[in-house]
Amino acid sequence: MSDIILLAQNFVALFVESAPWLLLGLLVAGIMHELVPVTFLEKHMGSSSVGSISKAAIIGAPLPLCSCGVIPAALGLRRSGASKSSTISFLVSTPETGVDSVSVSYALLGPLYAIVRPIAAILSAIYAGLMVRFFAQQDTKVEQLHQSDHPRSSCCASQPVPEQKITPSCCASEKSHSHDDEGATSRAKVARPSKVKQVFAYASGQLLEDIVVWLLIGLALAAAIKTWVPTDFLTQWGDGVIAMLVMALIGIPMYICATASTPLAVGFLAAGLSPGAVLVFLMAGPATNVSTMGMIKQEMGARTLALYLFSVISASIGFGYALNYLVSFFSLASMIKTQSEVHEHGANVQLIYALSAILLAGLMLRLGVKKLQSYRQNQRQHSACCS
Repeated sequence: MSDIILLAQNFVALFVESAPWLLLGLLVAGIMHELVPVTFLEKHMGSSSVGSISKAAIIGAPLPLCSCGVIPAALGLRRSGASKSSTISFLVSTPETGVDSVSVSYALLGPLYAIVRPIAAILSAIYAGLMVRFFAQQDTKVEQLHQSDHPRSSCCASQPVPEQKITPSCCASEKSHSHDDEGATSRAKVARPSKVKQVFAYASGQLLEDIVVWLLIGLALAAAIKTWVPTDFLTQWGDGVIAMLVMALIGIPMYICATASTPLAVGFLAAGLSPGAVLVFLMAGPATNVSTMGMIKQEMGARTLALYLFSVISASIGFGYALNYLVSFFSLASMIKTQSEVHEHGANVQLIYALSAILLAGLMLRLGVKKLQSYRQNQRQHSACCS
């Protein structure tokens, strides 16, 4: 029973510590979502040049997309004309970091990880894009020849669409008139929410929904590691390539985003893992998962998938070694937050953290209630339509 209480205490401590920074990250991410249109991304990612690959990495790094959200975004970019190398660069940098994960990294892991993570994400994404450009060049040439013979048409391309009569569904009204449609359109324009409302709606809705499950799982696993995993269990692999390969193999199949992986990293650090090995997990975990690998193989081929996996693993291990060297040579251990520092706040700061945790928990609860209501409503509509 005492272990369960300790587990709950560790979970609450991590949740409270990350809450204000996660809220700040969600807010900034919502603002970016409204100000960075997809057409801007498509414009700068259409070629396989070094500049296009670099732009894809830099553009993707701060975007509020995790491992689940980046898949349809990258697929849309690819089918809209983005090159293989630029798409891979975008796929690596976008889920590895973001404005929300940087703020949570600062809160839970300290300033060193908040600086290193986005830099490592951008450089590893450029490296992955270049690997695809140089070693999948034969596939790219064949694809370009195919595209020159068959002009590309996009689902979003401008095409004349014949007028069609709209068939009402079983739940729709059977009568409609043109003037009613015009009036409805006019009212919709008037009732369209402001940018501020759209920012808050996206940040506290779709974006939070994308990360909430894995965030809670990450917090729970981090608390479990802190409570039950002995220090020598993870440290037995040392600080070398074996330890980093183990962390990469743990992270690759997981469906976890950069923000949700941060609490897990806290647990790994608390269990005695080296900063470099933890960085390997923070890079490889969000960048790869089964769904992403399946999409890459289907859309870009097995060779591109192999290069993608090799690039992510080799880059994460390389940056892991580099981080261990920097921490040792420049004595940067003080820039990494330890588990014991979680509660070191003044009374006023603790109040802010507590209120932020209450707000974040309320937003998560609201999402759960909406999901439940939507599920019940869909069930009722399905029953009504099929009866």
